[in-house]
Amino acid sequence: MNVKLMYHTPKPERAVAMAARLCYSAVGAEELAVQMTEAQVATLLRKIVDMGHTSTLEHASFTFAIEGVSRVLTHQLVRHRIASYSQQSQRYVKEHDFEYITPSSIAVNPAAKVKFDELMQRIRATYDELVAMGVHQEDARYCLANATETKIVVTMNARTLLHFFEERCCMRAQWEIRKMAELMLTEVRGVAPILFEKAGPTCVTGNFCREGKLSCGRLNNRK
Repeated sequence: MNVKLMYHTPKPERAVAMAARLCYSAVGAEELAVQMTEAQVATLLRKIVDMGHTSTLEHASFTFAIEGVSRVLTHQLVRHRIASYSQQSQRYVKEHDFEYITPSSIAVNPAAKVKFDELMQRIRATYDELVAMGVHQEDARYCLANATETKIVVTMNARTLLHFFEERCCMRAQWEIRKMAELMLTEVRGVAPILFEKAGPTCVTGNFCREGKLSCGRLNNRK
């Protein structure tokens, strides 16, 4: 899996702080952007995040290039609606010799891995045969597995990312999307450490767990 932050709003933390301050200032946005010190930016950001006044976080956006993930993952990812997605098309990109993602529970089980790999090879062969018979790849793709590797570009604003990290960094999240979320969090903390210093599941950022009886127990271990 490869996750890389490709682009982001210039000075994302200052952009958010400027927007928040503007709501209560007679001074214009351009002047505020120049006047605010780094200390003022940091103090204001922590205040609005702690208070939950996160609408101004929507002024900072982040674009990721994500590769080496499965269609299982992207089917979950696109459920996060306040985001933009551009995914490699199986209609136009031929999937001969497609790569595939192997779950660790299968990879560590020799017998299971043999069965899994054999199935992927049969799917490859069937796909090739269908295309050779004149079936267009947009229809031949119907036989492809959820494990098929895909690539996707994702853009989210900071507010959406906070919610995404809360949901997908949780130990109850599916393992592949959790790994991706953790890598994304590392990336954005590199450019906006204050905005995302408290990002993550509520058992880490707060003192409660939304999973109830299904809790992984991490919150109790903190106490």
